[in-house]
Amino acid sequence: MSKSIFISLPVTDLATSVAFYEALGFVNNAQFTDDTAACMVWSETINVMLLTHEKWSLFTTRPIPPPTSSEVSLSLTCDSREAVDAMNAAAATHGGTADINPVQDHGSMYGRDMADPDGHIWGAMWMDLSSMPTDEQPQ
Repeated sequence: MSKSIFISLPVTDLATSVAFYEALGFVNNAQFTDDTAACMVWSETINVMLLTHEKWSLFTTRPIPPPTSSEVSLSLTCDSREAVDAMNAAAATHGGTADINPVQDHGSMYGRDMADPDGHIWGAMWMDLSSMPTDEQPQ
């Protein structure tokens, strides 16, 4: 099995969260989706498991942080600056909050942060890899 990541997030309204992530470009994997959880696929190696609070409680007894907290910030790469802007706009129109932090525009790097309907922080980012240093090691 190739290495991959499954990020699990507690959500208050599974259907709302599924619609939000689909609007950002994730695809629902029905093989791992039921009325308590949904597997949202970003790429061949990146998956987000949306879990109802009841389902979440089967994995941990730790409290779910309030939507105003910052437990972690996750970033997804996009193909262009326009794709970053489109993801941010989709977040705003599908129950999330756009631009929860200042826009980061560093010329060859561009990013915008958003929150999903439960306050989980996501960043959309683009980098011009041709302007980045090569893999040369310092001597």
